[in-house]
Amino acid sequence: MSGAAIVLVDHGSREATANAVVEDVAAALRARLPGRIVEVAHLELAAPGIPEAIARCVARGAREIVVQPFFLAPGRHSARDVPRLVDEAAVRHPGVSIALGEPLGAHPALVDALLDRISAGAGPPRSG
Repeated sequence: MSGAAIVLVDHGSREATANAVVEDVAAALRARLPGRIVEVAHLELAAPGIPEAIARCVARGAREIVVQPFFLAPGRHSARDVPRLVDEAAVRHPGVSIALGEPLGAHPALVDALLDRISAGAGPPRSG
């Protein structure tokens, strides 16, 4: 088991297809980071939540966890809700280092992804 883990956190949705997107991203992380524990957590509307995902990592042997918000922009959830839950988890898991990443923001790779989507969608104009 790995001593390092990632918890990928999104908002969560009642729509299974929306929650499946973050699961797909987690699977891609696992493929690129063999041996690293990668768990998914949803802030609202779906399980597991952040406390459960962190507990799963610890149960699998993680001693260093990065909680990475899967949010584009900083907002209430990434500024208050996620940090509060991470702080609470740190108290429940002494001896485990739990760090909190930043929202994705205006990362240059997102611009590349947008350009790719724009190119793919640049077909004939739609008429309405």
